[in-house]
Amino acid sequence: MKGFNRRQTALALLFFALALLCAVTAAGVALADQAMVTDFSRKNLAPCGQFLFGTDWMGRDMLSRTLTGLSLSIRIGLLTAAVSAVIALLLGAGSALLGGWADSVISWVIDLVMGIPHILLVMLISLAFGKGFTGVVAGVALSHWTSLARVVRGEVLQLKGAPYILTAQKLGLSRMAVLQRHMLPHLLPQFLTGLVLLFPHAILHEASVTFLGFGLPPEQPAIGVILSESMSYLTTGKWWLAVFPGLALVGVVLLFALLGDQLRRLLDPASVHE
Repeated sequence: MKGFNRRQTALALLFFALALLCAVTAAGVALADQAMVTDFSRKNLAPCGQFLFGTDWMGRDMLSRTLTGLSLSIRIGLLTAAVSAVIALLLGAGSALLGGWADSVISWVIDLVMGIPHILLVMLISLAFGKGFTGVVAGVALSHWTSLARVVRGEVLQLKGAPYILTAQKLGLSRMAVLQRHMLPHLLPQFLTGLVLLFPHAILHEASVTFLGFGLPPEQPAIGVILSESMSYLTTGKWWLAVFPGLALVGVVLLFALLGDQLRRLLDPASVHE
């Protein structure tokens, strides 16, 4: 953008992505009831002026269903990413600060979780929690914290040797006090960036396990449900049932990726001079 430095451009893109995601979420909540309305007199209509995304085999408006599904995915993504990030912060910092057997156990758990394919682990945890909303949230939240935990652990290990940390410890501050006063402010940029970058993974895995039948129930207008149901109609030429919801999901994932990238630039100290 002409007349803007890179930091100002990043801030503008950040607000744009946030505003668009908030608008999609609000629209999905507002259209939740309309997405469930059936009318067999208008079933299987191709995209037109009245129905921009067409209608399905029950005459339901695909635009309303798509926005409702995206809104649900965004809310699940926010919840699961927040839980995953908090788990990563606690275990990563605890591993580095406690050391010894605690560090070995936590590192072993991280390696174990990372050694299992994400989608398989999400499915297994979702089944263990009875599928549905609770199962999806538990599955995604308990399988996506490992990478951020490793980053936090590495940062804390570096901070432990910093002069001001050693001085604080010699002055008698407890490990918890050192963590709260001196380490958390330093960890905040990495934590926020990792939190935002967890959203795309959470949304995609929620849609994936729901598509495979291990997530949200079929009566829920979720993107995974919409895509799963549309598979039976693609061979009959009803392409809009899958194309528009799929593109919308990809668009939301790209928006979250853009959000994380711009947030990383804003929190990078070197960007102040750009």
